[in-house]
Amino acid sequence: MSAENLGIFGISDYDGPETIRSRKYATGTHVLLREVEVETGATPKEVVWENGKARLYRYGGSTGEKHPVPILLTYGFVLKPYVLDLVPGNSLVEYLVDAGFDVYMLDFGISGNEDRKLSIENLVLDYIHGAIEKTLEVSGAEEISLFGQSQGGTLCAMYAALFPEAPLKNLVLLSAPTEFAPRNPGMLGQWTHMSRASGAYFEPAIVPWFMGNLPTDLASKVITSASSAQALALGAVARPFGQRFGMYGATLRELRDLAERDVSMRSWLAVSQWVDDAAPFPGEVFRQWVKDFYQGDKLVKGGVSLRGRTVDLTNIECSILNVSGKWDYVVPAAQTKATTELAKSEDKQSVSLDAGHVGMIAGPGANKVWGRLRDWLEPRSAVGS
Repeated sequence: MSAENLGIFGISDYDGPETIRSRKYATGTHVLLREVEVETGATPKEVVWENGKARLYRYGGSTGEKHPVPILLTYGFVLKPYVLDLVPGNSLVEYLVDAGFDVYMLDFGISGNEDRKLSIENLVLDYIHGAIEKTLEVSGAEEISLFGQSQGGTLCAMYAALFPEAPLKNLVLLSAPTEFAPRNPGMLGQWTHMSRASGAYFEPAIVPWFMGNLPTDLASKVITSASSAQALALGAVARPFGQRFGMYGATLRELRDLAERDVSMRSWLAVSQWVDDAAPFPGEVFRQWVKDFYQGDKLVKGGVSLRGRTVDLTNIECSILNVSGKWDYVVPAAQTKATTELAKSEDKQSVSLDAGHVGMIAGPGANKVWGRLRDWLEPRSAVGS
């Protein structure tokens, strides 16, 4: 196996969680991950603020002059944040730091049963709002750029709508849904229409009532356990044979060496780990997310209220870059368009890329996506711009 031709052991620009996961188990990568360690989230950072289990990181390492306007990153909170800082050589965080940006990231933390009452109000009004205030304090800046990926982008759009008077200069959204039941919701969005229009209605309140939080990695754990049992059974037979003839150790050494020297192999292992490295979905957040957003599609209708304040996307005034993927089946492009259509911002741009949900942030073409973000942000990250 060569670094130039990884084949199915590699990320494609069109990949989403569903394709990564299927190839992970089909190729035995889940077994390989037990033997070959991969370092994720390696960009140097420090914790500058905490609120409960949430953490705000500030990243360092750039030798160039910082752009005056700092950038705060958020992510899809049912998985882990290291997708934005995957591995050295394939990391959005590393790229932005090297481009001279003052980079921060809000880590929502891992919810336990004691966090089952955590709400969207907490995520937007306490965590994001608090992280923005601390970023401005630490950086000494007067304005900030807010970047949100997937669910994190939805929260960021809500914040921008709630606080048009805030020192929010730029809003960058990547695969961020705001219209959850468009005419073309995609394959994974069809259940939204069925749950609202048929007798088979799903009541999301059963999660906080009976489970506390939703264990979003439950299916992955079942698959991993079954696959691992099979692999152990095969290994009990194959490993002694391979070791006797030197094949097992040689193959493992080759894969380790490949992972050490080739960023594509490291990226494949890291994404294969990340795609099943889920965080529990806080019970009350799940209830609100499904009932108000998916089933009610209230966000685009002005029907969502947080602590008495209506979330009206037409209130957004800051500059917006709204990026979607044409091959994104997790968040179809149709679910993202409403943000720029409704916002009153004079400077707003929608971009639909030939990429999938994961591919656009970790695939071979991710550098082009990051370059587009950099080129858009740089002229808008200067004082007075």
